[in-house]
Amino acid sequence: MMDWTDRHCRYFHRLISGQALLYTEMVTAPALVRGNALHLLDFNEEEHPVALQLGGSDPSELARAARLGQDAGYDEINLNCGCPSDRVQSGTFGAILMKNPALVADCVRAMRDAVDVEVTVKCRIGVDDQDPAHVLPEFLAQIVAAGCERVTIHARKAWLQGLSPKENRDIPPLDYPLVQEMKQLFPNLHISINGGIDRLEQAETLLNGGLDGVMIGRAAYHQPWDILAEADEKVFGKQCIAQSRADVVREMFPYIDAHLTAGGRLHQVTRHMLGLFHGQPGARQWKRILSEKSTHNGANLTVLQEALAAVEGAAAQAAE
Repeated sequence: MMDWTDRHCRYFHRLISGQALLYTEMVTAPALVRGNALHLLDFNEEEHPVALQLGGSDPSELARAARLGQDAGYDEINLNCGCPSDRVQSGTFGAILMKNPALVADCVRAMRDAVDVEVTVKCRIGVDDQDPAHVLPEFLAQIVAAGCERVTIHARKAWLQGLSPKENRDIPPLDYPLVQEMKQLFPNLHISINGGIDRLEQAETLLNGGLDGVMIGRAAYHQPWDILAEADEKVFGKQCIAQSRADVVREMFPYIDAHLTAGGRLHQVTRHMLGLFHGQPGARQWKRILSEKSTHNGANLTVLQEALAAVEGAAAQAAE
């Protein structure tokens, strides 16, 4: 979710669900430790609970980055062992770490020793020609021995050569039963599943099947209301916080106004809001107005107000 789940996206999503755990886009440990890019840790207090997703493979460097994340106020530090992009592989982290579970265990152990917040791992079921039924239990056993108590498993292999990151999300077949088997093998390990989940009802089915959590990425980004609006009630047993899509838009006004006042651009926030009215009357006008006008110099809240008026007008016509 690089360049997707930034702090603006997370603030917007938090207005739709008060309970879902939000994750940052991946931040590399070298950028924090060697590059001193501490601005990458910026987030709004309203985002809690929120996890910092780290990329790296050096235990001591990851430990220092984890400490920076804890000091910044994150609720969880997550080590990414699932991203298959060439850029990530060149840094010897991401999905390529599935080939070296002992190193991952060392990283987890170092991070656990450095922070008090929970250290978690996100991984694939395997990479390249590995046999997932063999390598995944071994991988989990090593990180559990290092102190990891929560893991998210993307239920696909990653092919490090020959497939793009997008193809790695679609082409390798999903193996949900294998992830469910891991829950049987590791009953005390909190296991969440990821990959190919695009409806809240699908997430409920997986949870009812014995898994502890469900991670949803792109579907929640492109259809945030459909995935998040009822999650508080249906998954967490809490009252839903968002009454309507339009209410969420209006709740964003003060946040966006503050962002603009600080010198930010409108499209930096509204680009994450394009899918809010997915499947609703006026959705096309909403996306068109925001896409065309939010990038203009001096674009302000009037653009968002215009887009919202178009949606509400379309909804009124559809109701007649």
